[in-house]
Amino acid sequence: MKVGFIGLGNMGAPMAANLAKAGHLVTGFDIAAPCPEGVTPAASAPEAAAGQNVVITMLPNGDILRAVAAEIIPAMERSAVFLDCSTVDVDSARAVAREAEAAGLLPLDAPVSGGVGGAQAGTLTFMAGGSDEGFARVEPLLDVMGQKAVHCGASGAGQAAKICNNMILGVTMIATCEAFALADKLGLDRRKMYDVVSTSSGYSWTMNAYTPAPGIGAKSPADNDYQPGFSAELMLKDLRLSQQAAQAVDADTPMGEAATALYERFVEHEGGRGKDFSAMLPRFERRGRG
Repeated sequence: MKVGFIGLGNMGAPMAANLAKAGHLVTGFDIAAPCPEGVTPAASAPEAAAGQNVVITMLPNGDILRAVAAEIIPAMERSAVFLDCSTVDVDSARAVAREAEAAGLLPLDAPVSGGVGGAQAGTLTFMAGGSDEGFARVEPLLDVMGQKAVHCGASGAGQAAKICNNMILGVTMIATCEAFALADKLGLDRRKMYDVVSTSSGYSWTMNAYTPAPGIGAKSPADNDYQPGFSAELMLKDLRLSQQAAQAVDADTPMGEAATALYERFVEHEGGRGKDFSAMLPRFERRGRG
């Protein structure tokens, strides 16, 4: 396929590179980052979008998505697919979808899970919202960039799924880190706690696949001084999106609200910026109950 790719940062660059390696004709644009090997650079976002079968965006937030969409939608071929893989608010995703549909395009919001490692390895999970036709058209691309793609429903459903997933992730990571810190203070060996919890009712992705304690369980950023695989500030962004969505639909999410407040304090006042979101563990190690 002829693919335009706009947003070639830590996630977008390896995704675009994997598409190029698979034989797709990829044209890329980013205001700061260079094009990865195999991707043809464009001088602007509209130039990257013009004449493509599919245009993919991977952008930081909803405001930037709206601005880029306003630039590229007029440049895109009618019936092309606009595949947005950013994680943004549901309102922005639906607003951009309406604009794309009005221009005769097939919009999909398809945020991803799996982090930079998943982008590099081509093992991302995509959560897509949009039409059946649009999803069918981009499935060959999703198969290259990821290992699983779920069509969640109409426009905005992909963002809704991502927000719900990452609210669970943020809450669960806090509980996992609290448990390790409590075990330390109770005199319980961390490895013994892991051996019990990882095979019993405390089993979770954060315990078993992304263990926040160095040298125990799965290899994770904890084994690399908490250099980010998924940064604390990105977790804070997603938790804020979850609470924005919860407020919009009058949903009671007290654990999500508490996790948002804790990550906000961690990132903005306790040195968590630039660390992995699992660096909550040393944060709890240093603190008492007060």
